[in-house]
Amino acid sequence: MSKYKEIDITKITPVSVRTRDSKVENDQMASVPQPGMKLSDFIKGLPPVLASADFKFIVQKIADARMNDKPVLLMMGAHVIKTGLGPVIIDLMENGILQGIAVNGAGAIHDSELAYFGKTSEDVARFLKDGKFGMAKETADILNTSADLARKEKLGFGEALGKKVSEDSPEFINLSIFANAYRLNIPVTVHVAIGTDIVHQHPGANGDAVGDASMRDFRIFSELVSKIGDGGVVLVFGSSVILPEVFLKALTVARNIYGSIINFYTANFDMIRHYRPHMNVLTRPVQDGGRGVAITGHHEIMFPLLAAAVKEEMFSRGLLKM
Repeated sequence: MSKYKEIDITKITPVSVRTRDSKVENDQMASVPQPGMKLSDFIKGLPPVLASADFKFIVQKIADARMNDKPVLLMMGAHVIKTGLGPVIIDLMENGILQGIAVNGAGAIHDSELAYFGKTSEDVARFLKDGKFGMAKETADILNTSADLARKEKLGFGEALGKKVSEDSPEFINLSIFANAYRLNIPVTVHVAIGTDIVHQHPGANGDAVGDASMRDFRIFSELVSKIGDGGVVLVFGSSVILPEVFLKALTVARNIYGSIINFYTANFDMIRHYRPHMNVLTRPVQDGGRGVAITGHHEIMFPLLAAAVKEEMFSRGLLKM
């Protein structure tokens, strides 16, 4: 026999599961997918719990935003572009769903390489061994020339790059987010951290020009953020540090100048969850009104799924023609 006293389980007070509150009930079961079913029916059939509930929520808020002429802004890391999602993003711009895009410096690099050469994303481990990683001359010339153009003509970095790609009209221009945004008069801003991009390794890189162009883009992005109050939506895909920090500062600048900017919605889509997107996008900005949601998954799956769901919802409301 143990020398330690045991609690007497016979003295518990049980409750009935029939009267107990439960988080999941029979009317919340998922619908079974069927061959040939419509995407709208598939989305509708997702169980209204956890991430699927959050996914449906942000789809509704994006459609609400466009119905009420409020902006939907996309902030994204370069991985989104190099996984082949440019055509989906361009389609969202052409259908009036996106009103602004913010990227890091690498996003501009991948977009440019796809537009001019139809390929991007080198083998870092392989080329790092002999110092050839990031040494592509043409890529550096395109980006650094765009920075010089931006400073000369007082343009944002993204606008200057979009203008250059448009004027050069390379073979794969249809893949360029920047060129298509320039055509559609939608701002794409580039937020550069000096030393993080391969083009900074080249002698043509001018810190004055890069800094001037990226600083102008910060002011352009801050103006876009000033419009998100009362129903706008901010999406983050695949940026765990730079763009969440940029958003937080842009929001405080906008509030400092324009006053209260509240009651908007944010969503962070990434493969793992990070501190800065959680605090600087999903939590602090909406603490006085609105809501932020986090959905974990691979961009090459989640972004097309989100785009398709939003288009289905907008079509059902008569906001989009097929």
